Amino acid sequence: MIKKFNKRNIKIIIGVIIITLVCLCMFFSTEEKTVTTSGNELSTKKIEWGIKRASDHNQPDLGSTNKRIIDELGGIAMGNKDSKKVYLTFDEGYEAGYTPKILEVLKQNSVKACFFVTAHFVNSHPELVQQMIDEGHIVGNQSPHSLMDIYKSQ
Repeated sequence: MIKKFNKRNIKIIIGVIIITLVCLCMFFSTEEKTVTTSGNELSTKKIEWGIKRASDHNQPDLGSTNKRIIDELGGIAMGNKDSKKVYLTFDEGYEAGYTPKILEVLKQNSVKACFFVTAHFVNSHPELVQQMIDEGHIVGNQSPHSLMDIYKSQ
């Protein structure tokens, strides 16, 4: 029995053929790249972070282990006490909607800051996180997972 094809059936057949071709192209064009990292050399030992407050307005003590890790990785925990610089940081957990205004004021005054963001903030305000990056601010992690894990889950 020969079935007569109408326009609807032809459109469905063409659609299935196109989807099949696209899937085949994607499957065969996927090129895996192997990247070798030195992650095996890193310690997985949990290190608690904290500072010991100093009296008479001196800089706090970071602890020798924390200080060594920060120095090895080129991080900044606190500035030079003899230098007249201020490090401006913002905690972007559950802010009250002020971030766009803060970014505007920083931009108007050519000031860079560090925004410590939570996973919730990244998920709920990705456009603000992108604006922070685009305007040259530092985006720091303030969640138990790495920001790369957060971005991958989106």
